[in-house]
Amino acid sequence: MEILRMDHLVLTVESVEQSIQFYGDVLGMEIETFNQNRKAARFGLQKINFQEVDKEISPKAIHPTPGSGDFCLITTNTPKEVLRQLKAKRVSIVLGPVQRSGALGSITSIYVRDPDQNLIEISSYHPHVKVHGK
Repeated sequence: MEILRMDHLVLTVESVEQSIQFYGDVLGMEIETFNQNRKAARFGLQKINFQEVDKEISPKAIHPTPGSGDFCLITTNTPKEVLRQLKAKRVSIVLGPVQRSGALGSITSIYVRDPDQNLIEISSYHPHVKVHGK
């Protein structure tokens, strides 16, 4: 077996409306509606599907819990641009910018929390790291 990439992940949230506002308005993702009015935030070749707590779609995680997510998103913006945009949207910074190690090499990361307190790491690869075969 060879795994190519992640297609989507599912976040269990208290409010789908608050989540799509954050991921759409703050992070700039495209919000889509699919299968019986479910909502997702699309970015690049991936998406985040949202499901409200106690209204989960089966099959599901054993203990779907709002606020248990912790993941990293890669941006083409510089850390300075990310900070400026987050501050303009009045998003509190948990940590950063700090140096971390991403899947392809060195990244600079800024950590924030979404409305459910999931930890979102927004990262930029360092210029010397080859991304997309460049």
